[in-house]
Amino acid sequence: MPATRSELFARLDALGIDHSTVTHPPLFTVEESKRLRGDIPGAHTKNLFLKCKKGSLWLVVALESAGIELKKFHTRIGSGRLSFGKPELMREVLGVEPGSVSPFALINDGDNRVSVILDAAMMACDPLNFHPLENTATTAISSPGLLDFIASCGHCPRTMEIGS
Repeated sequence: MPATRSELFARLDALGIDHSTVTHPPLFTVEESKRLRGDIPGAHTKNLFLKCKKGSLWLVVALESAGIELKKFHTRIGSGRLSFGKPELMREVLGVEPGSVSPFALINDGDNRVSVILDAAMMACDPLNFHPLENTATTAISSPGLLDFIASCGHCPRTMEIGS
């Protein structure tokens, strides 16, 4: 069974990572988020679950304004051509539904199938906002806290300049 929001928060608490959460109606896209987020402070993000034609899986986490050209991005990360991972694969590997993917979903990737790319510009922001395994809330966390959480999931993210 995939981790629940409560289990995610318990993990963050156990790691000593400060976090705060605001609930809201379900949000599926960056555009919906911009309209409905209200006054949630900090950097807002987009999270892309990608699959390369060779089979490797990627989670690209960037500022919502970052331009990511998938047709070229694969050469920057050393993978085959990239496309969006199918919802069934996202559920299987990250345990979340489309519209809910975020680095917090790495809690469910016990086999470390996903390689993680973090936007350097995003990592300079504080706090960072992500869906906590479901798109009916937004959880704020610091950049160092995010790195600690990702490491606790057994992943070693690569930080790089993502887009325009």
